[in-house]
Amino acid sequence: MKTNDYIKYMTQQIVSYADLPKEERLAKREEKRSARQPGMYHWFGLLPYAIMQPIKGIKRIKRAGR
Repeated sequence: MKTNDYIKYMTQQIVSYADLPKEERLAKREEKRSARQPGMYHWFGLLPYAIMQPIKGIKRIKRAGR
């Protein structure tokens, strides 16, 4: 991709973003944010999930025994 094409593309993206109403921009940003995985899973994969499941199970058993 040539530099001129890249600048043209970036300009189009910026203008289309600036033309959106503020509420739409905020809604779009919030939608992206909610679709994202939690940071722990994003950076470390399934390892935190595998560690937390037995811990949650033990806590449930202790709570049920009360």
